[in-house]
Amino acid sequence: MRSFTQSFLILSCLILAACSSSDKRPEDLSEREFYEQAREAMEDNNFLIASERLQQLESRYPFGQYAEQAQLELIYTQHMMADMESALASAERFIRLHPLHEQVDYAYYMRGLSVYELGFSFVERYTPSEQARRDPTPFRDAFNHFDELVRRYPESQYNEDAQKRMVFLRDRLAQYEIGVGRFYMKRHAYLAAAQRGERVMLSYQGTSAVDDALALQIEAYGLLNQEFEASQALALLKLNYPEHEQLDEKGNFIESGLTKEDRRTLIGVMSFGLIE
Repeated sequence: MRSFTQSFLILSCLILAACSSSDKRPEDLSEREFYEQAREAMEDNNFLIASERLQQLESRYPFGQYAEQAQLELIYTQHMMADMESALASAERFIRLHPLHEQVDYAYYMRGLSVYELGFSFVERYTPSEQARRDPTPFRDAFNHFDELVRRYPESQYNEDAQKRMVFLRDRLAQYEIGVGRFYMKRHAYLAAAQRGERVMLSYQGTSAVDDALALQIEAYGLLNQEFEASQALALLKLNYPEHEQLDEKGNFIESGLTKEDRRTLIGVMSFGLIE
């Protein structure tokens, strides 16, 4: 009987100890307990709690055993909460503080991914109308961040995804140049339009915008009476893109009609050309 009583008391003490441990206030948690709670929250997809615990861990134990890993996982939790500004700031901070860390390539990748997502948040949600109006800076920055990852860490496991995104970003940047070139055509700024086409030919070979860049050059140079440049662009378009929509069955060039569109609407005048 005494043995049973002793066993019961020991078991009760263990249960009470476990309960008291789980009911600890955050300020009473050890570094390991902070980290374990953060991991449990992530497994439950509770990224808000995970983020709070990781930040508390770093604040209370900035030089502890789990501090650097907490900083990395904080980037992830912020990204999963769609808080791209914070994820970007955390990634840049990790790169600055731990440039030689064995997992710093992850921070480089998440930096690029955060800027990539921020670009779409702004471009697609707030300016969905015309590419010529869109600010390409986030896409250009994201491309440069991914490019830095690939160059610095050629063996990184994140490079495959980064390179796929870079291909897409190059295409979007090239399409932006075409959009600006068409905008200039509407304004009868033919030299500026031709220069946008030239920029695509020089910087964005292999993208889906090359054929439209040639068409832009043909029309702009023709209107500038630069027949040699126009004929060169036409020859390239016929040779490489014979099915382009601005070529008829005989290979003759069809004008876009952009120059005949009304250039000066009332709202365009009132907004100085920002809105048409």
